[in-house]
Amino acid sequence: MVSDLKEIISDSAKGMKRSAIRELLKLTQRPEIISFAGGLPAKETFPIDELVAISKDVLENDGASALQYGSTEGDPKLLQVLVDRYNDQGLNITKDNLCILTSSQQALDLVGKIFCNPGDKVIVGLPSYLGGLGAFTSYGAKPVGILHDEKGMRADLLEEKLAELCAAGDKPKFIYVIPDFQNPAGVTMPLDRRKEILAIAKKYEVLIVEDSPYRELRFEGEFQPMLFELDNHEGNVMTFGTFSKIFVPGFRIGWILGDPRLVDYFVKAKQNTDLCTSPFVQKISAKYIEQGLFDKNLKSIIEMYREKKAIMIESFEKYMPEGVTWTNPEGGLFLFLRLPENLDAEELFNIAIKKNVAFVLGTVFHCDGSGKNTMRLNFSYVSKEQNVEGVKRLAEAIKELMAIKAGNKCGCGCN
Repeated sequence: MVSDLKEIISDSAKGMKRSAIRELLKLTQRPEIISFAGGLPAKETFPIDELVAISKDVLENDGASALQYGSTEGDPKLLQVLVDRYNDQGLNITKDNLCILTSSQQALDLVGKIFCNPGDKVIVGLPSYLGGLGAFTSYGAKPVGILHDEKGMRADLLEEKLAELCAAGDKPKFIYVIPDFQNPAGVTMPLDRRKEILAIAKKYEVLIVEDSPYRELRFEGEFQPMLFELDNHEGNVMTFGTFSKIFVPGFRIGWILGDPRLVDYFVKAKQNTDLCTSPFVQKISAKYIEQGLFDKNLKSIIEMYREKKAIMIESFEKYMPEGVTWTNPEGGLFLFLRLPENLDAEELFNIAIKKNVAFVLGTVFHCDGSGKNTMRLNFSYVSKEQNVEGVKRLAEAIKELMAIKAGNKCGCGCN
């Protein structure tokens, strides 16, 4: 064994970190812990019986090609299914606008590989998805955070920062946004803000990376047009999609939607990464959608998550102490909770875990280390009853931390 691996490890590898969420999940495997930490779909949504039948059908009727290497671009039938779904939404795309990937996390990794040299700037939200931040920084990129408001990334601050960076000869490689039910904040970018962001990106000739894993999980409000659609095939936007949150995460199927010139770079990068995404699961997925089962199941998923989110919000209103605020997402899997400024979520976590409830610290979603009084909560995975009980436990932990900060060291209410 080499005595000092650090001498031979690449700069990119040295910049890699374990996922804070994945590491946290290891601490929350005890059955008594109610975990709001993961980004997990509810296991009851997995259509196991239907997938057993479809898998058997694929093996019996298309087994040889299903078990063979496939094209890097993706299974032709699945590509056509996606084309049809997007065109039904008014996008007017072809297969040349798509490449199937091994989850949208691979898309985030490849965009870093394709566009980022060490030291390059990329624009991200404050807060922003941890998986994106990790993928970009692993290639040496330097995230520049733009504060969010209730409409998502602030357009005024984005333009101000782009003007500053471009004047210094340090134009960012891309702007990374999650417009629908943003992870972790849960906010949705309305049409006027989308148009502002797109106009600013065009003005400064900076690419937009639109991450869209939750778009179809809308419980309320109006669907907003994708940034890709608003761009009208001008090539300023690439969009990442996935089946992980709306079908089954274990299939690890995602895709890029973009200008064919951009898609070609992803094809070449993927060929140097894993050659192709599993043809077997692609064929199963295509057949599942073709049979109308996907849309049927999606409706039940949306109804389930709508109810779970409502229950969590009701529990916040009932149990949370004064000074605690939260977002109320129109869809997706997450909401963001904000403590009073004098409280630290890391201190709270140590109390909460003793009360058998877990969450994700908001700091891991902030590239500048801010957000110390914030946390992300997932409402999709645990049962409705656990949602209520988990919020009770979390509220108790917050009250205890408040008491400690107020000078009542034991946190029990005594003087």
